[in-house]
Amino acid sequence: MTMIALLAVLELSAQVSSDIPLVVIETPGSMSIPDEPKLTARMRIIDHGPGQLNRDTDPGNVYDGAVGIEIRGSYSASLPQKPFGFETRDAGGENLNVPLLGLPAENDWILLANYNDKSFLRNALAGHIFRQMGHYAPRTRHVEVVVNGSYEGIYVLTEKIKRDKNRVDIATLNPDENSGDELTGGYIFKNDYYTEADSWVSAFPPFTRSDRSVYFVFSYPKPDEITEAQRQYIQAFVFSYEQVLHSAGFADPQRGYRAYLDVGSFIDYFILSEVSRNVDAYKKSRFFYKDKESNGGLLHSGPPWDYDWAWKDIWDCPIFANTDGSGWAYQVNQCDVWPTPPVYMTRLQEDPSFTSAVLQRYESLRQSCLSDASLNAYIDSVTNFLGNALQRHYARWDILGKAVGAPEVGAIPDTFEGEMRKFKAWIHSRLAWLDRNMPGDSSEPLPGDVPLLRLFPNPAVDLVHVESSELIDRIELCSLTGQVLLREERVPGRAATLEIPSLRQGIYLVHVFLNGGGRVSAKLLVE
Repeated sequence: MTMIALLAVLELSAQVSSDIPLVVIETPGSMSIPDEPKLTARMRIIDHGPGQLNRDTDPGNVYDGAVGIEIRGSYSASLPQKPFGFETRDAGGENLNVPLLGLPAENDWILLANYNDKSFLRNALAGHIFRQMGHYAPRTRHVEVVVNGSYEGIYVLTEKIKRDKNRVDIATLNPDENSGDELTGGYIFKNDYYTEADSWVSAFPPFTRSDRSVYFVFSYPKPDEITEAQRQYIQAFVFSYEQVLHSAGFADPQRGYRAYLDVGSFIDYFILSEVSRNVDAYKKSRFFYKDKESNGGLLHSGPPWDYDWAWKDIWDCPIFANTDGSGWAYQVNQCDVWPTPPVYMTRLQEDPSFTSAVLQRYESLRQSCLSDASLNAYIDSVTNFLGNALQRHYARWDILGKAVGAPEVGAIPDTFEGEMRKFKAWIHSRLAWLDRNMPGDSSEPLPGDVPLLRLFPNPAVDLVHVESSELIDRIELCSLTGQVLLREERVPGRAATLEIPSLRQGIYLVHVFLNGGGRVSAKLLVE
């Protein structure tokens, strides 16, 4: 560290005056913030508005109160600038929902560090794009942080992914909701680091890695709160979807993968992950959610998370080391990666109607939120907002021109301006490659809406869930000769559970008669 930088750090440790929002954290007796459990501390958030200085001696005018705080993350927690997770709390230690810096009221928040991201933009840009696409992604605010009088640099205040009306807006799922429509949603789960206690294993390994297992981690309800009925339901739903995906009829417009997926969200997640060529997009921090059947009941891809290793060339596997903008992130299973990703995108790429929908969506987005002008405008707006905070951050963390964090390919710029030129050039090169290589037919008509039908588990033993994309009038379960063996009248909504313990092993037909007229049918195997 130079003498000038050292003096700057000494000055900042005495008093901080910031022209962007300032977060001041004070722990009892200046204790170090632990990895876990959360430590009770005081937090002040100060923001006097544009053109005004925020001092670490000012009272908190955005928030001034208790928090429970801990170090969070895996790899990022090993770096010198620590990321934090915190809960806003009342005087009694209970969670307290509050709005922070214009973000909707909640109690779970994250302060993302930027040691691995010299642009300060990689996570924020991914969320910005996904929201522009029309989906929820964690909202962000750039701030500076002081911990026990020590200046810690620029952070990204971020919403934690969780079920909430202002975040992942799906139904609550309480412990007493174990049947009917209530059982069908909402669920949040992910591909991520796992333990046997907090996850379940897919029955379908990657096509080329039959010796590997794909794990899904429970996120909502939490692993220690989800009931056995809820656990069985979401596992059966995902199994049935994967079973269809691996079948010969996976592209059937009525009973193929479209009966299970919110296809638009999978397309947009794919486009975002490929534009950023994110090494983690399919194997780690990859979220899914499912609402109640009465609210659609489809599996959604997202929200996006963990993009600090994206938007750059890295020594991870050959796909991500390419310096010409080439390579498909969804093909990550070609490398020896862990956790093991599912093969959803590999399989969906085999359906021409899916690739055409991707191409048509991509071309549309290139005229809006993925245009060069739109991306540059957002990047420049964040850079301009940070202003003088950049000097303070790089006085605290003397990392310009040095290889820190993700193992980047190529020269490391020794100025922030150089970092931003490299960042923009990478995006331009990547988009140019995608413009030339995105598969699909932009002129192909896309499939229209058809009633969707799901039966699961299938094969079934004692019960089977029947779900439709349209309101159901009645359900008939018939033998292959047409004899009606079970009839469910006046079904409330789009879902029903049929109890079938008396049925013999064999193949049956399930006919679902819709409220608006018409019928959809599927075969059911009873074991």
